[in-house]
Amino acid sequence: MPADGTQKGDVYSFAIILQQIILRSGPFELPNDPLEMSEREILNEVVAANIPPVRPRVPRASCSNELYDLMERCWEEIPVERPTFPKIKERLKKVIGAYGDNIVDVLFKRMEQYAMDLELKVAEKTQQFMDEKNRSEQLLSQLLPKTVAAALTRGEHVDPEAFESVSIYFSDIVGFTTIAAAGSPMGVVSLLNGLYTFFDGVIEKFDVYKVETIGDAYMVSSGLPVRNGNRHAAEIASMSLQLIDGIQTFAIPDRPDAELKVRIGLNSGPCVAGIVGLKMPRYCLFGDTVNVASRMESTGEAMKIQITQETKDLLQNIGGYRTVERGSVSIKGKGMLTTYWLLGATL
Repeated sequence: MPADGTQKGDVYSFAIILQQIILRSGPFELPNDPLEMSEREILNEVVAANIPPVRPRVPRASCSNELYDLMERCWEEIPVERPTFPKIKERLKKVIGAYGDNIVDVLFKRMEQYAMDLELKVAEKTQQFMDEKNRSEQLLSQLLPKTVAAALTRGEHVDPEAFESVSIYFSDIVGFTTIAAAGSPMGVVSLLNGLYTFFDGVIEKFDVYKVETIGDAYMVSSGLPVRNGNRHAAEIASMSLQLIDGIQTFAIPDRPDAELKVRIGLNSGPCVAGIVGLKMPRYCLFGDTVNVASRMESTGEAMKIQITQETKDLLQNIGGYRTVERGSVSIKGKGMLTTYWLLGATL
């Protein structure tokens, strides 16, 4: 075959163009159906002239019978059996005569329609991708701080960060083991879901960040990941007081007579926060401040808020909160510490 091709080869090419116009898809493609072979593999099959020859799959119902027959004639395996372009023009006039005598204009219109449809498909797929991307980012921002989630989405490495002063909240349900033993596993899940949904609704009103929930334990911070000066103590204290008030009206599912009680512990001071893990990464807090806050909860009493000297001093400087000294409490790893009860707010 000549290096520059032949007229019969051009007729075959015209048949492939017809296939693209009829299906409004790429060569050898069906709409919404990716190719099973690569373009190189298809080309090799066509050159090999196998029996039966490899040709595009075009459903007969996608065009008129006359146009379908013309397309098949144009890609006949034996070149001499392919019609000449004058014959093609003559047959096309019969097929598209209702649209006018200018065959080229008609073909251009169909190609423009194909391009327009392709643009619409690209726009639709792009919108679907953006919607899915937004949903993924929204879910990620619910699991991690927004600033951290945004950095991870951009593919950036998030280094651990030290915070000079934050406040940490810990709480758990008093007698949770007894409550869980008295109910079914599904009932326990329903209880925790209802309780923490209530908690989540309360903390949205304050400048705080929900770190995690483990079983009946609930952990919240303020002053990180976004610093807020010394307001973190007031934010955590006000949130704790509102949770104590709200928990008194919370009803345990299937046990309306049972009373739910929580212990709450607060502490303020420095800590380090960072991302731990690659799969299901968690935003974790580390440091003595976190450990002591946990001890404030575990050594506390039902429906009371126990705070450390550090938190008490910050609240006293801010003003508007009532506290009373509890006395010395033995704290694991710290010895005897003077702690306080947070009674309420006068704001």
